[in-house]
Amino acid sequence: MKTTIIGLFLIFLCTHVLFAQNATENRSTAEQEIIQLSEDKWQWMADKNVDELSKLFHEKAEFVHMGGSWDTQRELEVIKSGGIWYKKADVHEVSVNIIDNTAILLNRIDLLAVVGGNEVSNPFIVTEVYVKQGGVWELGSLSFTRVMSRGSN
Repeated sequence: MKTTIIGLFLIFLCTHVLFAQNATENRSTAEQEIIQLSEDKWQWMADKNVDELSKLFHEKAEFVHMGGSWDTQRELEVIKSGGIWYKKADVHEVSVNIIDNTAILLNRIDLLAVVGGNEVSNPFIVTEVYVKQGGVWELGSLSFTRVMSRGSN
């Protein structure tokens, strides 16, 4: 009986690992690159690393927040000054669709941030639009849509 349970557990574990591996392998190189750029972006935002962000953000990018929208220069100023400190983005889901030289990434996240000196946590669907120019992906738009409750789709 014990051997059977252990055997079933091992089969389940191996199947789970294979499905996870296939999901990753089924993503194109471009999709994986966009997902990595998004992960890097969240870390750079948490670190207030405007040097790396300025390389990633297209000069004509648009940023949409709960409190308004603005351009790349203003977003970098807000991050550098700490007007919004993106402390931690817990990413729960990621999807990427690529259309020619444009990639649309959707994240479902819980964002811990400091806004106006107050620490806040909000669930968001974040839309990131990347455009590939000269062989380099640049962020063209970042838009936060607050969802009504955690766990919403």
